[in-house]
Amino acid sequence: MKKTAESAIADEAELLAIIRASFFERMPFNRILGIELLSLHHDRPELRFDMRAELVGNYVRNILHGGVISSVLDVTGGLVAFLGVQKKLQGKPVAEVVERFSRIGTIDLRIDYLRPGTGAWFLARGFPLRTGNKVAVTRMELFNDQEALIAVGTAAYTVS
Repeated sequence: MKKTAESAIADEAELLAIIRASFFERMPFNRILGIELLSLHHDRPELRFDMRAELVGNYVRNILHGGVISSVLDVTGGLVAFLGVQKKLQGKPVAEVVERFSRIGTIDLRIDYLRPGTGAWFLARGFPLRTGNKVAVTRMELFNDQEALIAVGTAAYTVS
């Protein structure tokens, strides 16, 4: 049976709701980080989080802990990988796509810290470099509230 445009849109909306719930409601660590989803655009999702005392790594300078930066960029890259799989499997049954999501994991993560993590809030953006049948490679950026680039990352994720 051929899918109608309306059912394809409904399936995509359902998948995006599943992605949103998986990343931001069901993962306790992401809730601790206080990550808020701003955009689920396939080519450049955006996440935001506020500076809080619990996220400080250097209390003298009041800057983000490097692990927070790394974690947020990993979440961003994982989201890009999820969205790439969802895009590649467009038209497949929702259950099949969701099952593939459960197999996505970080293979490699490289973070370059460019500036101290100062700011009232931070914005993470990611974009795909390549989404293959087995591996997705992503690029991520973290900016502060003054639009200064704090850190960049590149990551590989298993997607099969």
